[in-house]
Amino acid sequence: MKEITIIRHGKSSWDFDVDDKDRPLKERGINDAILVSNHFNKELTPPDIVFSSPANRALHTCVIFMRQLEISMSKVIITDQLYDFGGSSVTNFIKQLDDRYNNVMIFGHNHAFTSISNIFGDKFIENLPTAGVVKIKFDVAHWSDIKKGVTELIIFPKKFK
Repeated sequence: MKEITIIRHGKSSWDFDVDDKDRPLKERGINDAILVSNHFNKELTPPDIVFSSPANRALHTCVIFMRQLEISMSKVIITDQLYDFGGSSVTNFIKQLDDRYNNVMIFGHNHAFTSISNIFGDKFIENLPTAGVVKIKFDVAHWSDIKKGVTELIIFPKKFK
């Protein structure tokens, strides 16, 4: 069995004149990440490894989740492959994961993460909102063999407000 948890970064700010990769989280983004990670903690199967986009907003969301879930930052690997908005890079990344990892958590961006949720999950998601979480299970031994899995969990921040 393989399991992937897809987490879109929290709401980011456009108030600063910085490159896209450097955009920070808004206060709402921080609060939503805390809210969702606290709820997700009840459903958590500890990941074998965690990957994050290098973008400030994704990495900050990742750090919030790691703290709230009490997962060591030593499990986090930053990869440019998750700084993707279309989904092809993320799809390739997932299919090339090391098979020794059965439970993987990734932090990144839309529209890639909505696409990935719909390509691999069995529940349609119109839009994965900021700080949204989707967990999908696959009945395969190799990441390269994943096709349609079972969407086990969907968490959106608005559900808890």
